[in-house]
Amino acid sequence: MRSAEIFYDTILAGKLVETDDGEYTFTYTSEYVKNFPNQFITFTLPVRNEPYKSNRLFAFFEGLIPEGWLLNIASKNWKINPNDRMGLLLACCQNCIGAVSVQPIKEENEE
Repeated sequence: MRSAEIFYDTILAGKLVETDDGEYTFTYTSEYVKNFPNQFITFTLPVRNEPYKSNRLFAFFEGLIPEGWLLNIASKNWKINPNDRMGLLLACCQNCIGAVSVQPIKEENEE
């Protein structure tokens, strides 16, 4: 399982999780829902308490991943398969242009 904290500007907005089965969930934090009910990270993921679930990486997060020659550089430098979309998101999207950033959450067995 891999996961990331999703920030809107400097505010923790939610958590994105990829399960070992390749399914994805995005859940806004309860604090974000309470304090920013109209400040969604994308139109396709309006703020709500219930998690969003998908068998593919959500299109919004997919759109944050580099393309073309920049994708080639990123996948070679970090030795990430270009088809490993979650791996690329975790490696490349910590300082995105715009308000949203992705901060990987290390699992307990990682160093």
